[in-house]
Amino acid sequence: MALTGPSGSGKTYTSLSVATAMGGPIAVIDTERGSASKYADLFDFDVCELDSFHPQRYIDAIREAEAGGYKIIIIDSLSHAWMGKDGAIALKEKAEKAMKSPNSFTAWRDVTPLHNALVDAITASSCHVIATMRAKTEYVQEKDDRGRTQIRKVGLAPVQRDGMEYEFDIIGELDWDNTLVVTKTHCPALQGQVLE
Repeated sequence: MALTGPSGSGKTYTSLSVATAMGGPIAVIDTERGSASKYADLFDFDVCELDSFHPQRYIDAIREAEAGGYKIIIIDSLSHAWMGKDGAIALKEKAEKAMKSPNSFTAWRDVTPLHNALVDAITASSCHVIATMRAKTEYVQEKDDRGRTQIRKVGLAPVQRDGMEYEFDIIGELDWDNTLVVTKTHCPALQGQVLE
């Protein structure tokens, strides 16, 4: 499951609530400077706080949680593996700077396999995985009836590599009113659910 939303929408609290309802030992991979620990009096979980968001650090933490017998892993937040310190974007920029002739496309050559390995670690995990992702405003460019380019706001998009939402069985979008809308699911009972 992936939960997306802007700051303050309730991603951490909701992920802990869902995990608790599912039962079993919960491991939290926390990239939000201890934000999950603020709920330690409400939920029972163990936490691993990352200070580097290199995709391999996530993979290692997932493997450790699996080996530790956890049933549920919460990744709070997966966005940092994309845009955080030592995340995919930073790794690509570092690779580009090291090139004789910097090339953005070629710089992804070593980063994309790392990102794909992280996706594989999540989707192949023996644990249930709930990942939170920050949301950003998404815009599209369109031509108006006079042929001029117009920018139109179309909603929120997760801060992660394009298409990441395809990797999850359930996608829930949270808003500032803490309303969760299930926008994608392989579980018919959840289709279109709106939860306060």
